[in-house]
Parts: sequence; C-alpha cells; structure tokens
Amino acid sequence: MTQDGTIDGDPGSKTDAAHTPVMQQYLRIKGEHRSRLLFYRMGDFYELFYEDAERASRLLGITLTKRGASAGVPIPMAGVPVHSVEQYLARLVRQGESVAVCEQIGDPASAKGPVERKVVRIVTPGTVTDAQLLPDRDDTVLLALSPLAGARLGAAWMVVSSGECWLAELEAETLAREIDRLRPVEVLLAEGAQLPASSKDAQAWQDALGSAAIARAPAWQFDAQRGERRLCELFGTRDLAGFGAQGLDAALGAAGALVEHVERTQGRVPSHLQGLRVLDTDECVVVDAVARRNLEIVESLRGDEGPSLLRLLDRCATSAGARLLRRWLLEPPRSQQVAAQRHRCVQLLLDASPGHQALHAELRALPDLERVATRIALGSVRPRELAALRDAVPILRRIRQAIAALDGESFREAGRALELAPPAWEPIAHALLDEPAAQARDGGVLRDGYDATLDELRAIDRDGDALLAAMERRERERTGIANLRVGYNSVHGYFIEVTRGQAARVPDDYRRRQTLKNAERYVTPELKAFEDKALSARERALAVERSLYEVLVESLGPAVRDWQRAGRAIAQLDVFATLAERARTLRWVRPRFASLPGIEIRAGRHPLVEAAIEQYVPNDCVMRDSRRMLLITGPNMGGKSTYMRSVALIALLAYCGSFVPADACEIGPVDRIFTRVGASDDLAGGRSTFMVEMTEAAAILHAATDRSLVLMDEIGRGTSTFDGLALAHAIAARLLAHNRALTLFATHYFELTRLSERHPQAVNLHLAAAEHRGGIVFLHALRDGPANRSYGLQVARLAGIPQPVVRAAERMLGELEAHARAQQPQLDLFAFAADEGASNSVQDDAKAMPSSAPAAPDAADSAHCEVIARLREIDPDALSARDALELVYALRDRLAGRRQTA
Repeated sequence: MTQDGTIDGDPGSKTDAAHTPVMQQYLRIKGEHRSRLLFYRMGDFYELFYEDAERASRLLGITLTKRGASAGVPIPMAGVPVHSVEQYLARLVRQGESVAVCEQIGDPASAKGPVERKVVRIVTPGTVTDAQLLPDRDDTVLLALSPLAGARLGAAWMVVSSGECWLAELEAETLAREIDRLRPVEVLLAEGAQLPASSKDAQAWQDALGSAAIARAPAWQFDAQRGERRLCELFGTRDLAGFGAQGLDAALGAAGALVEHVERTQGRVPSHLQGLRVLDTDECVVVDAVARRNLEIVESLRGDEGPSLLRLLDRCATSAGARLLRRWLLEPPRSQQVAAQRHRCVQLLLDASPGHQALHAELRALPDLERVATRIALGSVRPRELAALRDAVPILRRIRQAIAALDGESFREAGRALELAPPAWEPIAHALLDEPAAQARDGGVLRDGYDATLDELRAIDRDGDALLAAMERRERERTGIANLRVGYNSVHGYFIEVTRGQAARVPDDYRRRQTLKNAERYVTPELKAFEDKALSARERALAVERSLYEVLVESLGPAVRDWQRAGRAIAQLDVFATLAERARTLRWVRPRFASLPGIEIRAGRHPLVEAAIEQYVPNDCVMRDSRRMLLITGPNMGGKSTYMRSVALIALLAYCGSFVPADACEIGPVDRIFTRVGASDDLAGGRSTFMVEMTEAAAILHAATDRSLVLMDEIGRGTSTFDGLALAHAIAARLLAHNRALTLFATHYFELTRLSERHPQAVNLHLAAAEHRGGIVFLHALRDGPANRSYGLQVARLAGIPQPVVRAAERMLGELEAHARAQQPQLDLFAFAADEGASNSVQDDAKAMPSSAPAAPDAADSAHCEVIARLREIDPDALSARDALELVYALRDRLAGRRQTA
C-alpha cells in the first residue's frame, strides 16, 4: 500500500468505492497510522494487509498469504492469534517498530456492514508500559529534541514506565555524550527537523542514538509556550520556576511534544509524571562513552552480555533495584556527602544481623511498585497487579520496622515513603478477590458482596435453575395450581405453563404468551424481568464488572504518588542490600573521602579480573599533588592496563556509594574519569586506529582538570616510532604542566621514563616480570622505578608465533640494538638547546628534542660489520650441525682479528 492509501502496483486511480466495505474501513484507519503496523482485529486474529503484512512476515517469521481480492487486486495478508498477541508485540517493540492495535468495538450480530472498529492502543518502543513488553532490569527512554540557534539543542527525555522527566539545553556535542549514556529507544523530532549536520557531530549523534526508532510530530507541538502551558496544567502550578526550568524554551517545547506523544499513544494524559528535573552536568562524575566502554561498566568490551561491572554487582532482588543500580553506575554523584551517606547505609546493613539477607528475602516478594503505579495512572493496570499491591502492604510494614531498628536517621526518608495511608490500599482489599483473574474482561475479579447489581447478575448466571424452581414453588402456592410449570424455549423464552383445565385460576397479572393444544403459556412481570436478566446475565455481569473495575482504578489515582514514592524507596533499599552482600562476599572495604585531590589505595584489585581468576596480585596506588602522574612501564601482558583500570573502577565505585575491592582506600574530589585504553579502528566512521586514538586524546587534553582521573595506555603506538614518541612526550608534559590531572600513563617508550627528571610530579613504576628457561613469568606486582625491557619477543613466543619468526626477530633486535649503540646513546628528550632558563612548558620540551646526525663508524668496526653482513645472508634453518659449527669458528676468528687490529 502506498502512502496515499492506494494499493502497491495500482496506478492510484481506484477510489474507495472500488474496495470492499471491510477494506474501505481498513484503509481509512490505516491512513491515520501510516508509519505504524496496524493490527486489525478480525474474530480470533489480528490481521495485517499489504505492506504491513509483508513487513510483519519478515520481522516475525509468520506466514504471508494472499486471500481474496479488493479493487481487483489480491490482498497480501498475515495474522497473529489474539491470545498470543503480546509476545508478537514484544518482538516488534524490541526491533524498534510501532504498532496500532485496532479492536472490534461493535456487536457483530447487529452490524449491517463491517463491524465498527477503532484503534484502542498504540505501542511504541518509548511508550510501552505493559509488563510483558518492558525489559525488567532496564529503563526505556523516550527522547524529544528541539534545535536552538547555533549548535545548541533543547532536549527532554522521559521514562514513561516510571514517570520521570528531565530537561536540558546543551551544545550538540555535550548533549550527544549525555544521550549516549541514556541510550533512548525512541526519538521524537519535529517534522522536517534534522540532527546536527557537521561530520564530527553527525558521527557522535549516530553513536549516541544507536538503533533508536525515529518518530515525527507536527512542528507546532514543539512550541515553547504551548509546552510550558501544558506542563503547568499537568503539575497544577502557576509556572515552572519551582523546577528550575525557567528560560529553557527549547527544552520545554520538547517536553510538551513528549506529553502530546504519550497522551496520543496511551489514550490519556500522563498524570503520573513525578515532576521535572533539569540536567546539571556538574552534579555527577562525568564518565564518557569511551570510558564506559573501556571500563566495562554496563557491558563488556565486545558490547555483549559478557563480564561487566553491572553483571558482577547485580544481585538485586527487585527489577526496580536493578534499574537503579545501573543508573548509579552510569551517574555517580560528584558530591562526597551523597556517596558517604550511601556508604553509611551499606555499613549499617553489613553490621546488622541478619541485615541484608533478611531485607532481600522480604524484597523478593514485592511487585514492581513504580511501574504498577504508572499503569494505575494510565488505566492499564491488571487485576493481579492490584492484588500484588494489596499483598505488598504487610511486607512494606515489616521492612519499615526493620530499617527503623537499624538507624532511624539514615533510613528516615525511606521509612516515611513505606508508610502508606489506608486509601492507597484499602479499596483494593475491599474489592478484589484473593486470586483475581488475569484480565478484567474475563470476569472473576471482584468479590461477592462488593456490588448488589453484580451479585444479582452472577446469581442469575450461576443459580438460574434454582431461581426458576423457587419461582415455580411460589407460583404454585400463590395460585393453588399444583401442576403449574416454569419452563423455557429458544423461540418464546421463559414461560409459566398451565393446563387448559386450570386456565381459569390464573391471576390477573398473568399475560398469555402462547396457546398450545392442551395448555396455555403465560408470562408475569417478575418472569419477564428474570428473562431479561437471565438471557444476558453473563454478558451483563462481565460488563458491570469491567465498569466497576474501571471505577476502582480511577479511585486509586490520588494514591499513585504514594506508590511511586514507596517504589523508589524499595529500589534504594534493594541497592543498599545488594552492595552490602557484594561487599561481604567479595571482601570489599568502605572507602574514605579526602578534601584534596588524590588517591591512596592499598592492595587494590580489579573486580572483574579477580572474579575470573584463582589468584589475583593486588597493588597499591598513591597519587597526590607530589605524584600526579604515574609512568608505568613493563612487559606486554604484564598487567599495566588491568592496574590502571582497577584504579579507575575503585574511584567510580566509591563515588557510586559502593564499597571497593581493596584493603584500604582514600579518594579526594573527582570530577571526570577519562580513558585512552586499547586500540581499534572505526571503519564505519572512516577513522583509522591512530585517528581514534588521537581523537580520544584530544578530548582528554581539552576537558581534563586538576580533579580528573586520566588513564593513558600506550599513546602514540599507532604511528611511526619517532612520531609516536614525540606525541606521547608532548601529551604527558601537557597533562602535567597544564591540566595537572591525576594521570596513569602506561608506555613502552623508555625515553619517557626520564620525564621525572624535569617534572618531579611524575613517578616511574613498573610491572615486574622474570625470564625463566627462555620464557617469561609475569609477576603482576607493581614496583618502583622503570622497567629495563619490554619482553616483546617472549610474549610473541607465548602467543604461538612460529619459532623461525621469533628467531629472526631476535637477530633483527640484536642488530638494531647494536646499530643504535654505535650511532648514539639513548635519545635524550630533555637536552636543552642553549637556553638554560627555558621554562617547563610543553613548547620548551618540544624545543629540547635533539636532531642528531649519524656518527661516522670507527674503522676498527669493519670486522664487526662483515660478521653482521655474513649473518644476514645465511638461513640458520638450512644449516646442518657441522656447517653451523664451522661458521661459528670462522666468525670467531674474524672477530678475534678485529680485536687484535683494534
């Protein structure tokens, strides 16, 4: 089907009249939802037609058929059963698709044409609230963007399932970094609006948005004044100054468009929104996308569900706790007071008996309170979810008593949140059965005695025969007709049958309904009323029960905020209990905070590596004003990257509120964590490995402060030796002299170890290793001073490089080292020109780099050169043992002659 509603392959000349009535109805509804798949209810199936059918067939793997014709063209169609529609919707949402669900709302028996239908539900990736469609342990973020003048953008994002909403107006590049952290599943843009177009920003936005679905809305929905007015109406406020949102016109316009989008998809105003929060980038320790990936905070380096810090920590008993833990890891607070308060709560649970174990046992029995509260506000909550809220009340009471016994001050706010007023749960307890049906439409939800009308209809449906028997006894007693009978047939309905001989004795309120050969059949007002009720008692009982259930849900609207607060408190308690369990199980300690920049870690460990191996070698890290850069050398595979990452992860965990993998830890203020670790190219973005490396280094040099933690791993290795060495030296000097960041700088350029001679704040350390029987043993222990070699050939041998290649490399290495010694001593990066008063700036360091000319070789070295030339020509693998022995003697004699000559 084309965008104008005509059928593919059709020239567009056919009008609606050329289609069957059902297809006319379908095309009209589809025209209102062109960008979405339309699930069109027909009996026990949801059918899809034309392009929708072909698309759904590909996405879901369902059968594509062609049945019948409309406008003379066969109709492609595919369908899914009504009873299993949720699983198909979930699969489509995960693939970024949006679906409009069209239901039959008319009565097929009374319809003269197609049954009346309308779209009753729109499912999009960013607005799903149904438990079956949502990921349990992750948030689904809906984002709206509104461009500002220049390179700035207004943004608003919402987690519809929990009612949280944020605003921001930032530079495009900064906002892209924030959005990369959020990973929205759906992005709302104004029609015709475009994302930043510069090549640099475009790549950043592509990385940030990933595979998010793009939705469009009319540009007028992004109007700032309209957005502000809608938000004020929603929150019942005169203005938005109380949220700190004044002056954020573009962000408010984006937020207004979000509200419109949610209202359209959910069918009602999102009254469950908990307010607005304006993003303050100074509130959190900034961990950009590169650092998140390199430190494997929420996903492995491969981007899959392999080992990550989140997977190691997540032992949460509730889904809400898992989502909050993920958020804490991605948004560690910069405030030491906030982090220290979290440490205190974890410590209290550790010290208590049974503490975190008992708390987790209670938490496992709770539903997802925040998400259920959202579904109450949106009118989509299911009976069993309400029953779960009812059953949660005594558990919440026990939890409140338990935390009050620990420390009333530390858990005071959580305790208040868990104290629910009776109006929040009593209506549920009064109305619902102990075990209600899954869906309100199925009946069996409300208790007997809750509503008199419902009880009567249920009694008719359940006890119809007994009621008729009772009526028959009463009528016999009233009339004195012993053979009076109450009966029913499908043509005339219910009747009272009296034999013709007794017809004269019937009361005046009997009305003749049918005359038979030997009997008369009558109806009374009471029997007629019973008939009206009995013939539709089941349907009417279901309708009344649905109506009563909807009224119950509406009555719980004022309690939504209370349940949301309780849900947030439960999530926090769950995270505290999880961190306490991890601290006890993994032997982590409570960190301390200092007021001055610095890090002091005793016996620190990398949490992921420690979990993967049997024996981990812990190491210390001391960084303060006099030790701002640790220059780390050592062999490949020696543990340099692991050591550096362990320091960054310990700092991150401390600010998240977690205990840390160390024997002791004290950390000063940290505003950002940067990493330049690993090497990979970006083929899609057209960037080489070295370009990626330099881009990441540039970001660090521009943004790092004296409170930043920087990890630099082998910078400059992606280009020629001298280019890389020069860049590594200049970058290190810049970090020391200008940024003054706390830096861990790993390198194989031994020339850089002399940086400490010019900069006392640079300290040399190395990861120890030892040679054993021609191989290498990695000790993984950090020691003072620089390493004396890199052990590259030994590592190559361990990696399985063929022996002839390794031997050839050894020969070449010896030759290169001999040539270097003959040429000049080790390159001196710090030999000054003539200016003894040169400053410590990077520019002066650059001036100090010498340009040396090769020295003329000594005549006494001619024998040595001949030996080298001879060795270069031979193939050792082709020599026999005798030939090799003779060659050794010949070379020795030649060198002996060289020594005599010298």
